[in-house]
Amino acid sequence: MEKIKELTEDQLTEITKSGRVVLEFSANWCPDCSFLDPFLPEIEKDFSNAKFYQIDRDGSMDVAKKLMIMGIPSFVVYQDGKEIGRLVNKDRKTKDEVENFLRSLD
Repeated sequence: MEKIKELTEDQLTEITKSGRVVLEFSANWCPDCSFLDPFLPEIEKDFSNAKFYQIDRDGSMDVAKKLMIMGIPSFVVYQDGKEIGRLVNKDRKTKDEVENFLRSLD
């Protein structure tokens, strides 16, 4: 999973323009985000048709505000440049919740 410290709107457009892209917005200080970290490689493997990016919400505040990312960890999924789903709230997420969400988009 590629980590992006400061995501700009231009980068967002570039990385989401083709294929399936999963953005996970998180922060180093967030315990609910850290809870998911051990599962992310498995989730990425289970959904190998998608490219995963971990976005530092604090370093990417302009994009986070534009996408209305209020709570973290949050997931936003794109297909060929268009947003097709989001799991955006402040709640802790389990591996099963994330995988069920990603499965629901197919």
